[in-house]
Amino acid sequence: MKVVGFNGSPRKQGNTSILIKAVFKELEQEGIETELVQLAGKKIVGCIACFKCFSNANKRCSVDTDGLNECIEKMIEADGIILGSPTYFSNVTAESKALIDRAGMVSTANGQMLKHKVGAAVVAVRRAGCVFAYDALNHFFLYNQMFVPGSSYWNIAIGLSPGDVEKDEEGMKTMKVLGQNMAFLLKKLKG
Repeated sequence: MKVVGFNGSPRKQGNTSILIKAVFKELEQEGIETELVQLAGKKIVGCIACFKCFSNANKRCSVDTDGLNECIEKMIEADGIILGSPTYFSNVTAESKALIDRAGMVSTANGQMLKHKVGAAVVAVRRAGCVFAYDALNHFFLYNQMFVPGSSYWNIAIGLSPGDVEKDEEGMKTMKVLGQNMAFLLKKLKG
């Protein structure tokens, strides 16, 4: 089994990456392979509403210049998907939103190709607004008919500077429980 995590932060080693890796730690302890994909530097653009993904139906976006199709390939190959983003003006980063919009459109155009995978959202926040970001990520999973495990709280942790989230004991516990619950669900689905 494999879980791919997408870090939507422009900081490759920032708080969002730390949170995804905390979930990965629990998955790896259960023998589940993990892979972290950094969206930083990819310059993924938003959907241009050309709808060629519907006519082509080849599990790819027709815009093939920014690495988005490689992300989609990783989603297809994985059993589970983690989407992580810091909170930007009460929502996800532009890169995260572009990934959601385009991968979601390609999935829809190809018969809900992500259906029955396991998805989990992870959000880093300085202070407030994270619920909207958390909601945006979860809408991707739910629209695509994926299974979403819960945790001991919403999958958020508080911190501004890189590493600050590690001081948020409740946030880090939430990531640990999320990883355990995600591993449990993945194993049940594969069993």
